[in-house]
Amino acid sequence: MTQTGANLRVDGGRLWDSIMEMAKIGPGVAGGNNRQTLTDADSEGRHLFRRWCEAAGMTMGVDTMGNMFATRPGTEDLPAVYMGSHLDTQPTGGKYDGVLGVLGALEVVRTMNDLGIRTRHPVVVTNWTNEEGTRFAPAMLASGVFAGVHSEDFAKSRVDAEGRRFGDELARIGWVGEERTGARKIHAMFELHIEQGPILEAEGRDIGVVTHGQGLWWLQVTLTGREAHTGSTPMRMRVNAGLGMARIIERVHEIAMSHQPDAVGAVGQANVWPNSRNVIPGRAVFTVDIRSPEQAKLDTMRAEVERHARAVAAELGLGCEIEAVGHFDPVTFDPVLVRRVRAAAEKLGYSHMDIVSGAGHDACWINRVAPTVMIMCPCVGGLSHNEAEEISPAWAAAGTDVLLHAVLETAGVVA
Repeated sequence: MTQTGANLRVDGGRLWDSIMEMAKIGPGVAGGNNRQTLTDADSEGRHLFRRWCEAAGMTMGVDTMGNMFATRPGTEDLPAVYMGSHLDTQPTGGKYDGVLGVLGALEVVRTMNDLGIRTRHPVVVTNWTNEEGTRFAPAMLASGVFAGVHSEDFAKSRVDAEGRRFGDELARIGWVGEERTGARKIHAMFELHIEQGPILEAEGRDIGVVTHGQGLWWLQVTLTGREAHTGSTPMRMRVNAGLGMARIIERVHEIAMSHQPDAVGAVGQANVWPNSRNVIPGRAVFTVDIRSPEQAKLDTMRAEVERHARAVAAELGLGCEIEAVGHFDPVTFDPVLVRRVRAAAEKLGYSHMDIVSGAGHDACWINRVAPTVMIMCPCVGGLSHNEAEEISPAWAAAGTDVLLHAVLETAGVVA
């Protein structure tokens, strides 16, 4: 079978069943998933994914960062076309974030097998380790090592909130491979993902053709004041770290609003000490998240955040330390692959629009070492990183159909 016309579609029902089966591993408390990286649940999900890949005739390779690569051979000795995403989730994550990209890629291979389609280039389905970064920061850690952004020693020395090291936990669950991370040569990389935002649903579009990815700075701010009794300390004599945090949070919002369009900013993680009802906080630690697809705008926002944070601290008599704990520059995805994704959507009759990814993804790092592109499908209400995250079977199938056609165009169908 070599026909790749608009009648060629994946088995949407089989894809949906696979997503629901994976969702049984590491269930959350409210219908989603808690399958954090390098946990026992993560290992169980990996084993299921490997069984499915081997049943589809693929061979599994694993590198020293635990990245999984399932290969379907091509007819020629050429670099492979990669597709995939991640299987790890947030502590209160949904069933589709990352998982759609991995299991959609698997469904592409299953469809190729069903129809006897052969390709010149091998095709590889990938599960990248620790994309979320919720347990071991920063996010996209293992794809970052693959792309040379981080050293392996740095990555394996990361610790979680309980002091457990990434390298130790990877070994504990049994997923340290022998393959050197980054040794593989990638012809092209495709990542299918849910949008994690409201634009596609609001515009009534089936497919987001991702042309760019936002750059990001995570700035961890530590304010140091003086703990004191909330009832007996006069207002003028307080050195309140919590007040400083509140004022800086408001300034982050104002800075993002002043750089519209295409700029966002917020504080999503914040802690005060001693966190007691009747003690003025003597210490506050929080992380500012600012993003933009424009490099100049991103750099300006960082400078403004740091300047205003220090000014607020000085006004209130607080100590102020600012550490950059996460960063990547804005991404421009490969124009040739972008055109192929757009052409596939048009051929299949799916409504589509160009879109900028508001979140970081493994594709953002792999784009540094190989031509890369992303495909997005809508999610209900734009909700993600939440157990209520939802997509429809039709959206999942449409995104995977586009992935199938774009990958076949890139891998070269053998007549």
